[in-house]
Amino acid sequence: MELYFPTETGEQLAFVCAAATALIGLLILLFPGPSLRFSAFRIGDVRPEGYGSVRAAGAQYVGLGVVPIIFAQDWFYMVLGIVLGLGAFGRLVSFAFDRGATVKNTLIFLLQVVLSAGPLAYVFGYL
Repeated sequence: MELYFPTETGEQLAFVCAAATALIGLLILLFPGPSLRFSAFRIGDVRPEGYGSVRAAGAQYVGLGVVPIIFAQDWFYMVLGIVLGLGAFGRLVSFAFDRGATVKNTLIFLLQVVLSAGPLAYVFGYL
């Protein structure tokens, strides 16, 4: 089985967004402590179940990014874009209700918007 790299510019952008999502998920999966610290959690008495939850979330992001790369179907790219877009929406809710409009949170929000916009723009024919 060969790795398919798209020839169209729009699909290439969606592919890169999926690969970036999988890479971020892999980093969360492999490094749960630094991921928690980056997310502004204090790493004190974290039990194995806590690290397991963080690793599971990272593995889900790996799967979310790898599936569109493997199957190269519009529906999978659409799911990737919708899920990341909903994550960005969650950050907007945090901005409004949790006083979460910090620099780091805003940068992560923008990353989520970019990573969701690429696959959605490809699927809906804007690229």
